[in-house]
Parts: sequence; structure tokens; C-alpha cells
Amino acid sequence: MQLLVRFGGALFLIIATCLVGYAQPATVTGKVVDQDGNPMAYATVALHTASDSALVAGAITDDQGQFLTQSPPGPHLVQIKMLSYRESWFKVELKKGKNDLGEFALVPAAVDLEEVEIRAERSQMVMKLDKRVFNVGSDLNNTARNASELLDNVPSVAVDMDGNVSLRGSENVRILIDGKPSGLVGTGSTDALRQLPGNLVDKIEVITNPSARYEAEGEVGILNIVLKKEKRSGINGAFELTGGVPHNHRASYSLNLRKKSFNLFSNFALTYRSTPGQGSADQRFNLGDTTFSYLTTRKRVRGGWGQALTLGSDFFLSPKDQLTVSGLVRRSVGNNRAELSYQDFNFENVNTANDFRLDEEVETKRVIEGALNYTRTFAQKGRKLTFDFQFIDSDDREASDISQTSDVIGVAPLYQRSDNVEDEQTWFFQTNYVHPLGGEEATGKFEAGYRGNLRFIENDFVVEELNEADGTWSPLADFDNEFLYTENIQAAYLQASNQTGRWSYQGGLRAEYTDLSTELLKTNETNPRTFFNLFPSAFLSYEAKAGRTWQLSYSRRISRPRFRNLLPFTSYSDNRNFRAGNPNLNPEFTNSLEAGYVRDFEKGSLLSSLYYRHRTGVIQRIVFADSTGFIFRIPVNLAVQHAYGVEFNLGLEPTDWWNLNGNFNFYRAITRGDYEGQNFDADTYTWNARLSSKMKFPRLFDAQVTFDYRAPEIRPQGRMLAIYFMDIGLSRDILKRKGTLTFSVRDLFNSRRWRWTVEEEDYFLESAFQWRQRQFQLSFNYRLNQEKKRGGRRGGRSGGSNGGSGGGGGDF
Repeated sequence: MQLLVRFGGALFLIIATCLVGYAQPATVTGKVVDQDGNPMAYATVALHTASDSALVAGAITDDQGQFLTQSPPGPHLVQIKMLSYRESWFKVELKKGKNDLGEFALVPAAVDLEEVEIRAERSQMVMKLDKRVFNVGSDLNNTARNASELLDNVPSVAVDMDGNVSLRGSENVRILIDGKPSGLVGTGSTDALRQLPGNLVDKIEVITNPSARYEAEGEVGILNIVLKKEKRSGINGAFELTGGVPHNHRASYSLNLRKKSFNLFSNFALTYRSTPGQGSADQRFNLGDTTFSYLTTRKRVRGGWGQALTLGSDFFLSPKDQLTVSGLVRRSVGNNRAELSYQDFNFENVNTANDFRLDEEVETKRVIEGALNYTRTFAQKGRKLTFDFQFIDSDDREASDISQTSDVIGVAPLYQRSDNVEDEQTWFFQTNYVHPLGGEEATGKFEAGYRGNLRFIENDFVVEELNEADGTWSPLADFDNEFLYTENIQAAYLQASNQTGRWSYQGGLRAEYTDLSTELLKTNETNPRTFFNLFPSAFLSYEAKAGRTWQLSYSRRISRPRFRNLLPFTSYSDNRNFRAGNPNLNPEFTNSLEAGYVRDFEKGSLLSSLYYRHRTGVIQRIVFADSTGFIFRIPVNLAVQHAYGVEFNLGLEPTDWWNLNGNFNFYRAITRGDYEGQNFDADTYTWNARLSSKMKFPRLFDAQVTFDYRAPEIRPQGRMLAIYFMDIGLSRDILKRKGTLTFSVRDLFNSRRWRWTVEEEDYFLESAFQWRQRQFQLSFNYRLNQEKKRGGRRGGRSGGSNGGSGGGGGDF
């Protein structure tokens, strides 16, 4: 702790000295609004010298229509541009120090609204100093989807057949709701994201190199799902009905009542889905003098009813004090069915036996969440103090009845049942303080905060087998235990940032103390661990000229073992292929370095990123076979990994009715490691790409086509094969634009199949699985006292120089 205090003090003194040491020639602020006084987000503001109209500075307005930039003093021309609005010019005289230009009102372009429909949407991607913000509401292929499917449509993000989310090829990514852990996401099940309706999501923040303000968890960063919030007075909201084939149905609403002293809000969703999936696995064994193989074919259907209700209120206690109280209740009942058939072959490839296994599971979940937030603002602009408290209680039970029959004479039917009960409680508290630096003309700020997280999980798992002779059930010794998990994480951070001319910079340090404990009650096995770590971060941004920005960032990260990776029990649906955890896992550590270049131009923008990650203690799930042909998959701290890559995000608007967005990510990962005398080195080159084309046909419909391709990837024990798919969507506004009908097809060619191979000296696996078949969906959305979002260019824009964190989202 003494080391932390010294390092933090030194860091603060260095940054504070830099802040004082730079003089600001002319700080320019202002606000862009429409004719009704509403703020205009993402408008382009440019400063030109009055003498020769040379471009000297520029900025992009934020969500409140405000902009901030710097320029030499003297006479200037201010140019403001906004899609579907008249370009405006204003003459101003800038003096040294602060120049508040006030409000600039834009006038709509002079068009005949009876002949041409003008619509503008927020940028699909907005670039900030330490994050990329994707506004997902304008994506037709996101209509009627859940949060898991929304994430899968964000560039650089992928969701596999089990619902595991990865960013730039790594699953060690932290997922938050409004900057905090949430019962809407879930901590024990990847299926929770599929229960969150996508129409409640406003934007997704991709934070590949988080600053010290954010928690250090997540090797490749943080995905923050920001829910919609309405700030207009009166009653407003939205209602949605969705039907899909295969079964994917939803009814939901989002309502808001805002008055001068309070704001009431409520969200509710009722869902029913039944998702069919199928696949096969060909497994061959060469164990000493024994050679045999078997083919497994799996068909499964997962789904059921789910509902989620959120209620809350903002209380405006005074012009500077706001208290928010909210609660969440989420319940679901799933009926899951899995059919497995095993075809056994001897060394001569002769079919010797055929077994059939049926697993019928009932899964019930309940989540209760309560949250408090207090925000205090001060007379000094930008100064703010926040407190957050949150409690989450969840119960999850999976009960299965299993039967297995064989065509071998003399082999009796097998009857089993499994019961897996998981209870979890999470207590969360954090406070953050932001203090501007530099007086009234401040462009810098100092931040400090504390975060505490306590989590308790009790998991009781048992598999029993029926003795038909006396009708009794007996537990299987290897599948009968009770697991306790306790997690205590305490963290504090210091951070400072500033803007000097075209330069923006930020530095911070985070300290985290972790106390983890696992205990197997019936076998009396305990594994307590504590560790203290420091996580520095640094960001540098240079705006070469308006619309051209260079960025450089560094951060240190940690990836603690997930609860499912620590849990020693296995699913018993397939009694030949077992997935188990490892209570002895240790955390991974990552040093991440990233350089980026943002180029805005007349018809769009381009983001280029070059990144490098050095990981130690890499957790890898390895596969091994025993002498009977049973397969076990367990995670271990395997290796050291070097990963580096390059990424491009392009937004292009060739015409007023056509918008293109593309993403390309190429990376190489070099893994070096051994486990129990076996080498697991791997060296892979791989890439993925996504292209989306959106077209508007006035008075007819909007259309969107998206194509996604993910190249093969070499793993320490085999190879993941290529996957590709295409989505299409059509929408039309009705009822005087208060309603929208949307039809979409997910995986148009039914090609989204996960395929992989494992190759070892004594074992070979070739497998393929399709989580969901081609999906057809029709959705109707009705807006009550709301209009479609209006804002800047859709091609994706830079957030400009914003003097630090870039705003948007919550504190972490």
C-alpha cells in the first residue's frame, strides 16, 4: 500500500505540473441546437481564419450539442455542418482565454417534404479517447433481437454457440450494464444475455484498453451495454411485438413519465423461444494396442418462457442533487431436451453397438436486483460526486431426467437424474469524484474513486442412478458435492487528464486487492487465495487537423478465473464427453498496447488500430481421453501468449440513401506452454471481417444486408474452421412514423455452423454444431410521444479532442 501511495502521489504531481505548465491561447466553447432549441449531437464544427479561410481547428458536438476546441486568438469564421440541415457560417473575434460563443441554431435544408423524406440517425460508431461507441438502434438486423445477438453484430465481437462472448478473438472480456454488474447479464450463465430484449439497448461501448477508472477485469477490455433513457418531459415510451420462426416471440414496453421534480420509468418484456440445434462429432482413439471410434449425433431444443420487469425513479432533490432508485425482477422457466445417439465401431470400422440417450431438463431462474445512485454536482462546471449501491440475489436450478438404451443384447436400460442448484448474492458499492483543473477555463480534470464487490455462490450438484432391483436412487461418487465460492474485491484509483492545443492526454493508476476462496464441503477441500496488484494506464491523443486524430494507449489488465471454470462438477447430459472446472486456477495478467488513427472525411470515417497483448498464466481448456474413450475438457493455466494485430473500421456514405460500414481484424497469436509433460505450443494467423450495407428508399422501405466471415484459427490442440453467415432486414414506417414494421432473416443461407478439430497422438476429433437454424422474424414497434433519434452522419465519426475520458456511459 505504501508503494501505491508513493506511485499515485508521484503520478498526480507530474500530471498536475503538466496541467499548470501549459498556457491556453483561446479556448472555444459553444452549443449547437435546432430551431426548437433541442441539442444537436455529432454536428461538425470547424474554425477558419477570417483572412484566408484556412482551417485551424475543429470539433464534433457531444450528446448535449456542446463542443470544445482551441485556436489562436483573432478574427475567425465558424462553420457548422449537419446532415439534412443548412450549412451555417458565423464570424467571431476570439480573445485569449475562454470564449463562450453561446448557441448556434441550425435551419433544416429547404426541401419539399411532400416529395422527399429527410431522416438522420446517430452515427453507428463514435470514437472517444478510450472507447468506441456503437449506436445499435439504427441497425435493422438488430430489430427484435436480444442482447446476445446485438453483441454478435458489433465489429470485433463474436458470440459462439454456447453464448460465450469474445472480443478480438479472446473470451476474457468483461460485460457490464450501464457501467455496473447486473442481473440482466447474469454471472453464472451465458444464457442470461439472451433474456435481455434488444429494444431496451441504446448503445454498446467497446473499451479495448480501459483506463484506471474502469475495473481491471477482462484481458481484452470491457463491453458496456448502455440501456435507453428518456429525458423529455411528459409521458413517452415504446411498445414492441415480435414473432419468429423457429419460435422466438416477445412482447415488451418501455415507459417514462418525467416531471419537474421526478422521473418514473418502467421496462417489461415477456418472451418465449424454442431454439433447435443439431450437430455431430466423429471421435477416434488409438490407445496402446486398442483402436476404436464412435460417432455422436446430437439434437437439442432449448427454450421456454421468460419475463423481466424494471421499475425505478429519478428524484431531483435540488438543481444539483439527484437520487435514483430502481429494481429488477427476472424469472424464466426453460424446458430443454437433448437427444444423443452413439454409434460404436471397432478397429475394422465395423458397427458394434448403438446407444440412445435422452436428457429432459427443466431449468428455473430467478433474479432480484436493487440499486441506488446519488449524484451531486457543484457550481464549478464539471465537478461531480457519485455514489452507487447495488444488491443482486439469484437462484438457478437445473433438474434433468435421463434415460439411455442400447441395442446390445443383455445391456439393461439406464435411468439417471441430476440436480444442479446455484444460489448467488452480490453486494456492490462504488463512489467517484471528478474535479476540474484550471479554473473557469479548465480543460483538464482529476478523478478518484473506490469500488467494493462482494460475491457469494453456493452450488449443490448431484447425479443419481436408479437401481431397478429395489427402486432406490444412489448418488454417483464423482458427481456428488457442494461447492462454495467467495469473492471479495476492493479497488481504488487516481486519474488525471487534460487537453493542450491539439494534444489530449490522460494517466491513471488503479490498485485492486482480491480475496478468493473455494471450498468443496463433502470432501473438505479448500483453496483460499489473496493477491494485491497495481494497474497503470496511459492515453495520448493528437488531432493533426480537423477530422484527423492519432491515439496511443497502454493498460495492464487481469482476468480472474470465472466461476464456471472453477466449478469441478460437469454437465451429465453427455456421459462420454465431460466439461469440468479447475478450483486451482490462477488469474491471467495482460499488458496491452494500442495505437490508432481516426480519419473523418466528407463521406464517412476510417479508424485504424494496431494492437499488442502480452499474456501470462493463460487459461486454456485442454482435451484428453482416458482408456475407455471418455473425453474430459478442463481449464488450466497453460502458457505465455504474444498476440498482435491490426484492425480497420470504415463508415462510408456514398449517397444520401446508401450507407456502408465495414470492419476487418487480422491478428497473430503465439502461445508457448506445457502441461504435465505435454507441449501445447501454437502459432496462428487469422482474421475476421464484417460488411453491412444499408439503403433507404423513400416512401417504400429501408433495407440492410450484413455479411460476416471468420477465418480458420489454429488452437493448441487443433483447429477452429471458418464460419460465415448473412443477415438481411427490411423496415417500413407506418402510422405517421409512430410505428415501424421490420422483417428480418438471420443466417439467410443457414450456414452458421461451428466446426473444429482436435488432433493428438492417441485421439482425433472432428465436430460440427449449429446452435440455431435460420431465423425469420417480424416485429412491430410503436412509439408513444417519441420520434426517431436525430443526429449526425451515420458513417461513424470521431469524438474529437475531448480532454480526457471522452464522456458517455457511466463510471465504473
